[in-house]
Amino acid sequence: MAVVRDHEGREIRLTEERWQHISEHPEMVLMRDAVEETLRQPEIVVQSLSDPEVRLYYRFYDDTVVGQKYLSVAVKVMAKDAFVITAYLTDRTKGGQVLWQRKL
Repeated sequence: MAVVRDHEGREIRLTEERWQHISEHPEMVLMRDAVEETLRQPEIVVQSLSDPEVRLYYRFYDDTVVGQKYLSVAVKVMAKDAFVITAYLTDRTKGGQVLWQRKL
């Protein structure tokens, strides 16, 4: 299990079970370092519309196996725990309350 400290200093768990789930998608197999980088240095963090305890961490990558995409890492954040639920590549960020955005 990996523990990654995010941009706010929060420890986020990435279990082997969750990584196995994520890497079932062929485009994600080589993206583990990028998942951890997205947690440490996101470009934007959005609160999920469907679950207020889920935050979506986004970072744009120019060169994925499917071209230019955002990497989205969904994290369940509770009072005393935070863990990765899933991660995927997407064309754009989803709607929801922006909780944090990198200053350009």
